[in-house]
Amino acid sequence: MEQAAKLREILRHIEEIETHKLNIESEIMRLAEPYIHQLDLISSVPGFSANLMTIIAVISEIGIDMSVFPKAKNLSFWAGCCPRNDQSSNKRKSTRISRAGVYIKPLLVQVANAIVRSDKHPEFRDRYRRIKSRRGHKKAIIAICRMILTAIWNILSRGEPYDPQGYLVNRVIPKGDTFITRAQALNYMRSRGFVIFDKADDSPSEALA
Repeated sequence: MEQAAKLREILRHIEEIETHKLNIESEIMRLAEPYIHQLDLISSVPGFSANLMTIIAVISEIGIDMSVFPKAKNLSFWAGCCPRNDQSSNKRKSTRISRAGVYIKPLLVQVANAIVRSDKHPEFRDRYRRIKSRRGHKKAIIAICRMILTAIWNILSRGEPYDPQGYLVNRVIPKGDTFITRAQALNYMRSRGFVIFDKADDSPSEALA
């Protein structure tokens, strides 16, 4: 009997929390009504269509007036998604990511981790693979966060939905360059997102690095 009473109280408490959550979400949706057009625009960006609250969180952080950021890179710096400009005597001391954007950056990282695993968005997936092969997962994910912010900056500035075509420019070897060295061929394949494997054991080859 004692355990049953405890379970009833726990279930009642969970129901109260769910009610409070619904009330808060309802109030958030009411406050977001004036920005429904901007919310629709951002929902066209990969990774944002499934969760309206995520889009509202982005709007609450960066606003809808992109004129405060002269360029997309200014928004990326503000959100802490660019390396710090730590230089002295023309020598770069650090390329660590800025600590800014303590609220929006974790959200963008979560979205970026989801879309790089999807084959539906090759513009993000391929760029992630190219950078990861050279600089590792963390730097690659931050680069995808910059892509996301750049896309958001452009669609809010222009009032147009996201268009992936600007990222899907084929890198074609110029005609006449029929002969290239083995190193050039490997570098070209890496730039296309391929990882070079050794045929013997199907593991990444150090010899081809």
